[in-house]
Amino acid sequence: MAEYRDYGPAAPHGPDMTGTHNPIHDMTSNERQIFDYLLKPDDSYNERGVYWGDMSWSEQISFVMKGDAKETKREASSVWAMFKNDPLSPISYYFKNMVLPGAGLGLEGYVLFSIGNLKPLFQAKGSFANCWKGKTCNETWLAAVEYMEISGIIVGQILVGILGDWLGRRWGLIQDATIMFLGLVMLTAAWGVTENGWVICYVWSLFFYGIGVGGEYPMTATSGMENAVGSGKISTKEDRLHRGRKVTSAFLMQGWGQFFNQVLLILLLLIFHHGSGNPPYSKLAAQWTYRVSFAIPAVGTLWLVYYRTYKMKSASKQLAAAKKKSKVTGYDTESLKLTFTYFGPRMIATAGAWFANDVFFYGNKLFQSEFISVILPGNTSIMPGWLYNLINVGVSLVGYYLASFLIDNKLYGRKRMQMIGFLMDFVLFVIPAFHFEYYKSPGHVREFQAMYFLSSFFNQFGPNAVTFLVAAEVYPTPIRATAHGISAAAGKLGALTAAVMYNYITPQQKFYVVPWFGLMGMLVTFLFLPDTTGLDLKEQERRWQYIRSGRESDYHGIAVHPKHLSFWERYRGVGKYYDADADYKQKIEEMRADWEASEARKANEKAGHWDDDEVHDDSVWSSDVSTFFEKTKGNSPIIRAKEKDYTE
Repeated sequence: MAEYRDYGPAAPHGPDMTGTHNPIHDMTSNERQIFDYLLKPDDSYNERGVYWGDMSWSEQISFVMKGDAKETKREASSVWAMFKNDPLSPISYYFKNMVLPGAGLGLEGYVLFSIGNLKPLFQAKGSFANCWKGKTCNETWLAAVEYMEISGIIVGQILVGILGDWLGRRWGLIQDATIMFLGLVMLTAAWGVTENGWVICYVWSLFFYGIGVGGEYPMTATSGMENAVGSGKISTKEDRLHRGRKVTSAFLMQGWGQFFNQVLLILLLLIFHHGSGNPPYSKLAAQWTYRVSFAIPAVGTLWLVYYRTYKMKSASKQLAAAKKKSKVTGYDTESLKLTFTYFGPRMIATAGAWFANDVFFYGNKLFQSEFISVILPGNTSIMPGWLYNLINVGVSLVGYYLASFLIDNKLYGRKRMQMIGFLMDFVLFVIPAFHFEYYKSPGHVREFQAMYFLSSFFNQFGPNAVTFLVAAEVYPTPIRATAHGISAAAGKLGALTAAVMYNYITPQQKFYVVPWFGLMGMLVTFLFLPDTTGLDLKEQERRWQYIRSGRESDYHGIAVHPKHLSFWERYRGVGKYYDADADYKQKIEEMRADWEASEARKANEKAGHWDDDEVHDDSVWSSDVSTFFEKTKGNSPIIRAKEKDYTE
């Protein structure tokens, strides 16, 4: 098959409004096959050229299962070929494409999980119990450990989200890693003349570190999505079939960060507490455990600064292309305004669902303290809690990985995964809420424990993974990081709400309150979240160019297919613009415009006029496409308009 080019977010020339031009007029059978290959890829269209979203339910099932089987076989063959050539190459591939993009989130997960793990160590007998139980240290500053950490994250999510859209993804990624490194140095070295002074230093170090953590959310999501397909291209088969998997595979590094933090804390405490995990814990053992646990990720974060500075130089490529298309150099305020105008309800979905999810994420801890007190009455050691944390993280990792495997499946996908996850968390919290004493009793505490682990599983195999992805995916490139940052900040407001609220209500009341956030998340997802599973990001960018130029109704592509619109957008009639035949003709005219621009550049270069502002790849036009555009050049509405201007 002939080579083809990725047209990116092509300028929307739209259909010929005179009604006299048909871009597929006089197209030969061979030329039609070429354009069908380019414009109707077989992972989204069947052999009759029908989009998968337009098929009947039974046809969709058959099409998706056949495509998944074919792709699974291809990937398995590819992995086997890599293994035969070099047995370690599959591991190297996974490290390069999954681990490195999520390294920042892995380090973030490690440190933030450590804050919660260290608190019981500081409160334990023989450690800093008098301080951390409010006897010698100010209770306001002790409470600020959680509040200031979350506040720093919120600041980073919004601030770095805006800066990432303004100055570029690469700058944001480098800045995040640098701030996190300096924050870890501050946490490792935190001290004071008094114990209360140490707590104050610890709190402000957490706030500073939190700014870097907050920025990591929009930067990792947007850069991972925009560069997942290589060479800065938007539209490829890899993007359509595995975009969600690539982004969630980076996100799940957060789970591995939590896992390694718990393992290291257990080992460090055993090392510095003479091989025992039982109290009383000396201040020296607590200090060494805490400081070394922060020093280790500081080394990894410093390496991350180097990697992002010297190995991720093209991270801002897609953003730069989108800005050039819109003739914007700084922050695209017009795109921000248009986003709230056209995609405002989507913000309700991404921000509202993330808010509800973080209340659940924080609430999951409610189970553990309750069942440990029943299983191990009178326990004063922190080890059982840490070991149950380790099991819970392992269960969560299963949820993370299952989410990454199914998030691109057209029959399940993002929206269903998030709604089912919210529903299951609602069920798993509401059952013990109304039978609290029953499930806390020694005879039924194991069921209580099982609901704890299942709630962790469905949180990861549901809203926690999906919110991170769709908060970037459903918005246009110029303000993608800003929108993701706002959504993520709403999530942390949910965590802050839970942290404050739980201080004033009893354990059973907490179980009464938390489940309803699951229903809230499910409702906003159903009403306002579009399902972008299987949607080509190129189409989102095409639609955005029409919106940006004030011609929303002229776009007829699959980005307004009812399958990829929210319930609210369908109710508003956005889907009425979808027209597969008209869109096919539009795409050919957009390709023609690109081809004509390419021919004009070649002519200018022959005349000695070089375009130094942009690098163009004009070598990928197939001979069939070029021949077709050459022979129908006179039929182009663009050419006719130029000729008319010339004669006048």
